[in-house]
Amino acid sequence: MKALSLAALSLIAAVNVLPAMANAAENPVPCEKMLKDVNAALKATKVGDADKAKANDLRSQGLERCKADDDAGADELFAQALKALGK
Repeated sequence: MKALSLAALSLIAAVNVLPAMANAAENPVPCEKMLKDVNAALKATKVGDADKAKANDLRSQGLERCKADDDAGADELFAQALKALGK
């Protein structure tokens, strides 16, 4: 019975999570919003110089993608920058 309950919970979780992931991929956040988040994180960060340099590089690459109207590509780079900053 416990195995059945665990399997049922796993199925319910998958049914709820997968569409949300697909929706996020289809409807990226406007890159300008993510850029604001990255800029704020860069100002407030206390990470080392190497991580800050990596985040700045990713921010620059993301800004290029944003200017090219590639919100999904920009969002991915901005997400990596935020991760480098510990956000």
